[in-house]
Amino acid sequence: MQVNVQQISPVLVEFAVEIPTNDVRRAVDNAYRDLGRTARVKGYRQGKVPLEVLKHVYGNQVTLNVQQKLIDDSLPKALSQKGVQPLATLAISPSKFQPTAAFSYKARFEISPAIDQVIYEGFQVRKPDLKPADEDVAKQLEELRVKHSTLRAPEPARPAQLGDQVILDFELEVDGKVLPEGKGSDIEGELGKGTLLKELEAALVGASVAEKKDVSITFSEQHPMESLRGKEGVFHVTVKEVKERVLPALDDDFAKDVGEFETLDALRADIQGKIAKQLEQQAEDAVAEQLVLELCRANPIPVPPSLVQRQAEITAQELQQQARTTGQRFRLDNDTRQALQVDAEMKVRAGLLMAAIARAQGVTVNDADIEKAYVELSEQTGKNVARLKAEYRDQKKREILIGMILEDKILDILESKAVVTVGDAAPAAEAPAAEAASEG
Repeated sequence: MQVNVQQISPVLVEFAVEIPTNDVRRAVDNAYRDLGRTARVKGYRQGKVPLEVLKHVYGNQVTLNVQQKLIDDSLPKALSQKGVQPLATLAISPSKFQPTAAFSYKARFEISPAIDQVIYEGFQVRKPDLKPADEDVAKQLEELRVKHSTLRAPEPARPAQLGDQVILDFELEVDGKVLPEGKGSDIEGELGKGTLLKELEAALVGASVAEKKDVSITFSEQHPMESLRGKEGVFHVTVKEVKERVLPALDDDFAKDVGEFETLDALRADIQGKIAKQLEQQAEDAVAEQLVLELCRANPIPVPPSLVQRQAEITAQELQQQARTTGQRFRLDNDTRQALQVDAEMKVRAGLLMAAIARAQGVTVNDADIEKAYVELSEQTGKNVARLKAEYRDQKKREILIGMILEDKILDILESKAVVTVGDAAPAAEAPAAEAASEG
């Protein structure tokens, strides 16, 4: 077997492979011998079909099968012989196949670019100086009060107001008919929280128990139900209950109820400490984003298009999932695709550069690193370490975890070699994809 390699670009190679005539003949003979044992041709007993008949009936299929087998068998050997590890196979172009002649083909692969040296020292970055604000602590205390609040009917009875929970029945009328699928009973909604349609919320503020309301609405052209798009409708609503939210007093007893705190001051201190930890992580993330951006700017290496495309698709899926979670709409238009492409290219370039630094510095991930990561994940997610270990027995998940640990180690190296100034928040690394892809 002869193999010639042509480097078309830093991330693209082409193999020219030629299989000797004897190997081609042997492969063809073996194919017909195997076929002769099982082939069924009318007028002949199984295993007794003459070779010429087999060639006449199955010749085209045998040619295709032999050609594919020769490629499948020879290509891994050719790659190993030349020490090439392909990222993706772009195209395989075979020559015309002849059973009694040498067979050749060309194969194009994407490869990682050769990285001889990486510039990663002396980057100038700014670390935001973030401190917990009193209003942030107060906001979280108020959220805790809401979480531990109770609902009750107002005494004396009064009309519904913002912040109340209402329970209602409704029917939807469109084109003079009540839709069978447009009925609901005992539907709950908190006024002012966006849990009901805005037209319903506006109409229900000031409504009393047992009161009936007719609420007109125009459905948008993008409504999920095609039959309602652009239509005028009327909700016939009956208010069944109105409940007000009663918040607990903000005192030491409240602190004891929500956690193992003896005083309200201890609860405040705990909240402040958690916010400080979150802000410190935000500051570290901002530094990491800047370091990655500077690393890519200082080392504009070419990147394999297949890796970029794969990363863009992963990011698009993540954004789509985030949009679903937050109730936003995801728009994969041309601007978004371009933003995703830019973002993906930077992530791929950063990954290749970090891998090169890891190799040059001998950075590895050991069992102690993984155990430490489990503890940190446990603190972040609230899951116990044993459960996390069970989840990460999956090979792919474990590889992702190891990749994250390795990335953190390289970022620590970059930060140790950088000039870090603490001050006002610096602009985050360019990440237009998320903003371009969603809207409220």
